[in-house]
Amino acid sequence: LDPLRSLLHSVSSGLSAKELSEMKFLCRDKIGKRKLDPVQSGQELFNILMELQEITKDNLELLKKLLQHIKRRDLLSEVVQFEEGEPHAPDDQPDEHEKPFAVICDNVGREWKRLMRQLGMPEVKLDRIEEAYPRKLYEQLVQALREWQKWKGKDAKVADLISALQGCQLRLVADKVEE
Repeated sequence: LDPLRSLLHSVSSGLSAKELSEMKFLCRDKIGKRKLDPVQSGQELFNILMELQEITKDNLELLKKLLQHIKRRDLLSEVVQFEEGEPHAPDDQPDEHEKPFAVICDNVGREWKRLMRQLGMPEVKLDRIEEAYPRKLYEQLVQALREWQKWKGKDAKVADLISALQGCQLRLVADKVEE
């Protein structure tokens, strides 16, 4: 897996439709209107910018400027971390959160926002996730948990997930996660 494409996918999935449209507007001097108008996702926009060599693994200045303009410091810091070459867990090592996340995603459903609030996630992030994945409950929860994990970093503990589940009266799910 190309780390740059992986980063761009992550950034793309965090963008709302409004933010994408702002980014497209900011790229008008680099990309012709005919090519820009049909763009429906950050992924498509980034692919065009990569073709034009405006985004390369060694030059992410344009991407950072775009994210600054739309005031997405969270995504900007992801890009900066990528540039600094922060080591990501090798793919052959399973993330300790993988199994608990799967259990939670399979069992929480509509209560996902309550759970994320219990974990201390800011309301604005929850709204952004909901907006990015309308009517896709499972995906909203997956993204919210990933966002929480990124936000907490090394402090993201499975024990916190369990106590948050218990705090939401979701004891059965908490028990399943503990197993």
